[in-house]
Amino acid sequence: METSPKSTALLVVISAPSGGGKTTLCQKLIETEANLARVITCTTRAPREGEKDGADYFFFDADQFLKRVQAGHFLEHATVYGNSYGTLKSEVLGKLRSGRDVLLNIDVQGAAAIQAQAEHEEELKRALVTIFLTPESLSELERRLNKRGTDAPEVIRKRLGVARQELAQWKHFDYLILSRSIDEDLHRARAILEAERLRRTRAVPPSFE
Repeated sequence: METSPKSTALLVVISAPSGGGKTTLCQKLIETEANLARVITCTTRAPREGEKDGADYFFFDADQFLKRVQAGHFLEHATVYGNSYGTLKSEVLGKLRSGRDVLLNIDVQGAAAIQAQAEHEEELKRALVTIFLTPESLSELERRLNKRGTDAPEVIRKRLGVARQELAQWKHFDYLILSRSIDEDLHRARAILEAERLRRTRAVPPSFE
């Protein structure tokens, strides 16, 4: 498929520490941005009840997943708790080339992998917009994790340790949103998307004929 040199589609990457609110923000963006599409992730974990291959995830066994890693099919991939997850480059580029904006909800390591690829691929570089979302302090993040009531105290301590390392990566993103409320976070994220669509490097110039 040929790439349009005038494509204005965005590849929006949102990262946050655990409990930072990125899943909620991404859900709200999908609901409110008509041209924004999510990408189906690949995984080696077994399907859960009600999940469908090609709709919720692409389910691969370990060998199938490894072959795609070796062939360079993934924009980013990681192993979490013994299961592998990855974002297919073909999924992302297919949507961008059709004019759809693409939203990826991934961790800071995944974002770094995509940024590294974008340095060598003009199509990705032109589309990429990275946003780091985080509460204003570790104490606020701890409060949110405790409020969720889904993790034991030792799990929360471990998540906060990881979060401290992740927070240090904010400077590598295009935008920083200090999370306050769902509505404020959504308003700021949508403002970023609108500003990026109006960038001179993406805008389709007016015709003077």
